Amino acid sequence: MSEERLIHTRASTSSAAETIRTNQVIRSTYLLLSMTLAFSAVTAFTAMAINAPPVHWLIMIAVLIGGPFAINAVRNSGWGLVLTFAFTGLMGFFLGPILSMYLGLPNGSQIVGNAFGTTAVAFIALSAYALTTRKDFSFLGGFIVVGLVIAIVAIVANLFLAIPALSLAISSAVVLLLSAAILYDTSRMIHDREANYIMMTVSLYANLYVMFLHMLNLFHAFTGND
Repeated sequence: MSEERLIHTRASTSSAAETIRTNQVIRSTYLLLSMTLAFSAVTAFTAMAINAPPVHWLIMIAVLIGGPFAINAVRNSGWGLVLTFAFTGLMGFFLGPILSMYLGLPNGSQIVGNAFGTTAVAFIALSAYALTTRKDFSFLGGFIVVGLVIAIVAIVANLFLAIPALSLAISSAVVLLLSAAILYDTSRMIHDREANYIMMTVSLYANLYVMFLHMLNLFHAFTGND
């Protein structure tokens, strides 16, 4: 009986320690995410204030894809935080000229406001669902990767084809894919023992950033303005 109690005690202790670790990852991730989003907002407004020119799409894609790989290499050191703020600050600066372009359109403030609000509501709802139900969405991983690769190829192709209907179809598909990615990443914080809060932050930030860009495209189309 004493041996069974010992095993039960060890299991309970291990479970409690795992719960504490998970909660720490979640708290640290959302704290860092809020800080990086605020920093991105500052750099975006700075770019708008100085009327910074738009960045070439190749540079933007290179930073968006390459940045997380660089951060992952130093995720367990202080440089992980430094590169995370550098990455999110730079992406915010890239966003500034895009926001200026949309705000210069008829109903521009409405487009930006609707895109921002919808992105925020979607993120909160999806994150809350994953955290509340604690379901394991790891099965979505392969689907998300394949879907995003196809989406990137389609986006690059449409830069040359310039087909409005295809652009809307791509944006709709990307929003759905990134909704799945938010569920997947939130689930990882709960179920993946190797989850690192810096990489979780970077992944969620990238999901929000790209989703917001495509929400802008969708709400611009909904206004009926060219």
